[in-house]
Amino acid sequence: MLEKIKNNSSSSPSAVLEGHAASIRIDNLDTDQIMPKQFLHGIDKAGLDRGLLYDLRFDATGLVRPDFVLNRPAYAATRILLAGANFGCGSSREHAVWGLQQYGIQAVIAPSFGEIFYSNAMNNRLMLVMLSEDQMARLMADADQQGAVCIDVQAMRVKSASVDAPFTLSERHRQMFLEGLDVVGLSLTYQDQIHAFAQAHWAQQPWVRDVAALTAARLRGAV
Repeated sequence: MLEKIKNNSSSSPSAVLEGHAASIRIDNLDTDQIMPKQFLHGIDKAGLDRGLLYDLRFDATGLVRPDFVLNRPAYAATRILLAGANFGCGSSREHAVWGLQQYGIQAVIAPSFGEIFYSNAMNNRLMLVMLSEDQMARLMADADQQGAVCIDVQAMRVKSASVDAPFTLSERHRQMFLEGLDVVGLSLTYQDQIHAFAQAHWAQQPWVRDVAALTAARLRGAV
């Protein structure tokens, strides 16, 4: 099952995410902890996996904390995180989502999420699933025993040895995930409707068509 996840890139559409999961039993784990500020200096997204949960993975001298779950050999291929309530609260930094994905995380299951983090994650196709506190406790217990966790996005169910629970998604987010689309890709599926609207709008109000370009040209003395 771990090999199946390893071969699925985050941009590849898949109805099922399945494999071993790692439990992080910390409520209110904010985006500053998920992606610390010192890793935000670049002008692109590269290298954010190094900063993911840095202060949990490493001590103050930069040495690996062997007791942290993601540093244990048994969890080296983790693709699903099980987290505490209000995961991703705090600042709006989208880098937290990108860092999780670069590290190889494809989904996070928690009782609740920070609102902005939820939007950032789902728009980038990082699957987020909300389950009850009781369901999370049983799911984490299964994960601690190296049991498999399965997220079926088509059926909208999470399964493990002791859990078989439904979850909800907006139809937009479900479509994006199943079709392998980010928010830009989803917008492009409406290209024909957008073009038709623009043509109708310009037909009714032709004076607003390309007004910015025409104004700029006049200011340059080209018209």
